[in-house]
Amino acid sequence: MSENPRRLHGFTLVELLVVIAIIGVLVSLLLPAVQAAREASRRTKCLNNLRQLGLALHNFHDTRRHFPAGGHNDSPPYGTATTAEFSAWGSSWVVFSLPFFEQGNVHQTLIFSGPGGSGWSAVGEAADLNTQRLDRVKLPLLRCPSSPFPERALNPTPNAVKPWIQANNYVGIAGAAPVAFGTPPVFIETRFSVGANVTNCCGGGIASAGGVLHQASKVRIAEITDGTSNTMVVSEQSDFLTLDNGNKIDWATGYLHGFIIGWRASVAPPDPRLNNTDVRHFNMTTIRYQINRRGPWPAGPDGNGNCATTGVCRNTGNNIPLLSAHPGGVNALMADGSARFLRENLPLVTLAQLATRDDGLAIGGDF
Repeated sequence: MSENPRRLHGFTLVELLVVIAIIGVLVSLLLPAVQAAREASRRTKCLNNLRQLGLALHNFHDTRRHFPAGGHNDSPPYGTATTAEFSAWGSSWVVFSLPFFEQGNVHQTLIFSGPGGSGWSAVGEAADLNTQRLDRVKLPLLRCPSSPFPERALNPTPNAVKPWIQANNYVGIAGAAPVAFGTPPVFIETRFSVGANVTNCCGGGIASAGGVLHQASKVRIAEITDGTSNTMVVSEQSDFLTLDNGNKIDWATGYLHGFIIGWRASVAPPDPRLNNTDVRHFNMTTIRYQINRRGPWPAGPDGNGNCATTGVCRNTGNNIPLLSAHPGGVNALMADGSARFLRENLPLVTLAQLATRDDGLAIGGDF
């Protein structure tokens, strides 16, 4: 009897190459879908952060009968400084809201006797002590997961100890600049100040007080006459801008010094005590440009921008646009506590109307 041994057949080189090619095609087809799903998840998380901030703002309103100031110095009702210290930098709406998103223990450690919000202080001043108390305090609610920015703010304090201060990806809406409405204007805003004719620092550009979270604001829901669902209170500044020299830059009102710093006076602009020289508002923005306008922006003589002409500069521009890493637009919190996605091709006039609490004009189209 003869035995026919079983012959084993392996894959040929051509067959292996074909299989590899098929796998590569499948991966290339699936990868965009996977990336899109991941970004959708990140965007949802970002929206949820805004909703949580909205709850905090409404809890503040329920307690104080008004929304917090977008920024305020350390004079009453936010501190104990005297009116003679009006020029000292105070804190932001985020700091004032800390007790209302389960960070009351953090808020209780802070000192509000002037200047409580600035990182540029001598050792022993309130701001230096506050940065020590907030060193390495992480607030995930201020972080959009889609943002390429580091969690840590730049915080260029001159002191030897460089604290780790949380950056803030979410910006309060101070209002809109009148130039945002074209020529001739279809809307006239008179509640604004213009900074000094400086480039990189320290004028700020145009600072409006027509929104909900502006400088020294004390806005009640009843004063949002355009309707809370039609008025934006917080949005995003969480992606890179581009200068005319090609450099990508990480300018945002909540990134240089972090979430702490806000405003240096106790009344909204125009403020004669500041002599219209330095009207910067940190962690707030005045709408002047369309969503996701990345540039190119003037680098200025030293590469730090030109606040005088654009309001977009490193330290810090009041008119840095709403910007995100989400494809096609930004997330925004409305005054009724809802959060929604605003597309980047939204007309500028509509965006400016959304930033203004009481313009009395009907918002055209679906935003």
